[in-house]
Amino acid sequence: MSEQIATIISKVWGMCNPLRDDGVSYGDYLEQLTYLIFLKMSDEYTKPPYKRDTGIPSGYTWSDMNTLKGAELEDQYKAILEKLGEQTGILGQIFKGAVNKISNAAILYRVVQMINNEKWVAMSSDVKGEIYEGLLQKNAEDIKSGAGQYFTPRPLIRAMVRCLRPEPMKTIADPCCGSGGFFLAAQSFLADPNNYTLDREQKEFLKNETFYGNEIVPATYKTALMNLYLHNIGDIYGNVPITLGDALLTDPGYRVDYVMTNPPFGKKSSITFTNEEGEQEDEDLVYNRQDFWTTSSNKQLNFVQHINTILKVTGKAAVVVPDNVLFEGGAGEVIRKKLLETTDLHTILRLPTGIFYKPGVKANVLFFDKRPASAQRQTKEVWIYDFRTNIHFTLKQHPMTDADLEDFVCCYHPENRYERTETYSADNPDGRFRRFSIEEIMERDKTSLDIFWIKDKSLADLDNLPSPDELANDIIENLQSALDSFTALQAQLNKG
Repeated sequence: MSEQIATIISKVWGMCNPLRDDGVSYGDYLEQLTYLIFLKMSDEYTKPPYKRDTGIPSGYTWSDMNTLKGAELEDQYKAILEKLGEQTGILGQIFKGAVNKISNAAILYRVVQMINNEKWVAMSSDVKGEIYEGLLQKNAEDIKSGAGQYFTPRPLIRAMVRCLRPEPMKTIADPCCGSGGFFLAAQSFLADPNNYTLDREQKEFLKNETFYGNEIVPATYKTALMNLYLHNIGDIYGNVPITLGDALLTDPGYRVDYVMTNPPFGKKSSITFTNEEGEQEDEDLVYNRQDFWTTSSNKQLNFVQHINTILKVTGKAAVVVPDNVLFEGGAGEVIRKKLLETTDLHTILRLPTGIFYKPGVKANVLFFDKRPASAQRQTKEVWIYDFRTNIHFTLKQHPMTDADLEDFVCCYHPENRYERTETYSADNPDGRFRRFSIEEIMERDKTSLDIFWIKDKSLADLDNLPSPDELANDIIENLQSALDSFTALQAQLNKG
């Protein structure tokens, strides 16, 4: 991160403490920054050398607000938010339902002046994007806001993109896109001259036609739109690349070349309603879709089926899923068998703990290629990379980096995955990359894909235990995981 970016992030973030004292959360502050930075950038675009018509009505621009103070500033800002929420395109989507949550007029003035002092348009999209990503990261770190569940570690996203190697003029979907991290990593990969030299048509396609996203949480949806806009994805007047709503409700109709996604954690989908006695009840939400292999109230299993639907016949997917998707019986087993039959489920990356903001999560990445309908089973072998056993990360002291995933990307062999070699052998039982034939997989109980073979050193070698904070984190992860299971069981018993 450059000094310029770090300085701006610390400046922008420095405003947060007085706001917190005033009852404004990180998420609310980020939302207000989204509105204000957008207004300032739009104002810059109306001036030379751009001289663009940004679609913002006269009397409701940044210039109509940035010199005001006190109640005048508050009133004008409120009027601008209301007016812009009535507009069409990305503009209207970002400002829909917008309200001022900075009730302290003096602080609002300071935030406006801080944004006014920067030339946002002149910054490269990399710089603007990095500033915004830095703010998203800060927001994710605020565990109390719950925003972390929408934040996938950036090194993991970049590794997934490198393995899939998206090509120009092809489409990419993320049905639960959060703040847009997968889209930005894919854009960065496609625009990198070391990977491709894009012509004008390919650049236009990358900007306006490559990405298809869904986001169910309104505040996160706005954050994603702003993030994409700052990275030059989508047009202020054109089609909005992301749809607000539950991706699982229906088949969206489009088919894409790639899906890269990290569906939200939490097994069950449920709806809350008021019963005849006037009490609130939760009911499992089961999606009855003709295109699904089976019905389930398990969100992750439904996302796997949804991803299979929206992939083209030659499409490729990389999906983060929790462990239960690999071993759960019933609908889980049905879906695993269908995946092995109809797609080439060629690679599983077992992820370490301590990389997500929600504790207790044990997750994996499934890589599979869709195949045309055939009587033959499409998966011939599954390669598993165990990046979990004897590996410990923490979010603050020892976060995962790009370098940590380099060995996996090399083993994956993105250039030609048919030229892979195992690192596991009888002589090297701790080798992390191992091949399993489809026959071995099919013989396993419930066709379980939850496979590991490396000895856990902490169980065998008491002299070389991990550090106390790593052990404490492991205990917290396991307790949280157990607590989640008990909570789910209790909910089921209460229904019975």
